[in-house]
Amino acid sequence: MQTKAKSKKHQSSKFTKKKEFSFPLERENFMIIGLGVLLLVIGYILMSQNSVDGFLPTVIAPILLVAGYCVVIPYGILKKPKSEIAETPAEEVSETASSNVKTS
Repeated sequence: MQTKAKSKKHQSSKFTKKKEFSFPLERENFMIIGLGVLLLVIGYILMSQNSVDGFLPTVIAPILLVAGYCVVIPYGILKKPKSEIAETPAEEVSETASSNVKTS
């Protein structure tokens, strides 16, 4: 009987722990991603022109699309918030940067 009571108590303690959920992206990240989407829209609008010899559809539009897809949007996703950078103590960073190679 005691083991059942203990196991029920142990199981109920599992569910009472609440994990804090923090969304990894902040307003600044969404602004950068929005800028990337804006670049994509402008690039596709420029590319939709029916000019084969035109400078905008053949040169500028692909540059905007590559910049949007490969630079701006990934940067917006991967950029860490300033609060997360400030929370990392300097000691922690130096410990992880140390090498395990022995020189004797």
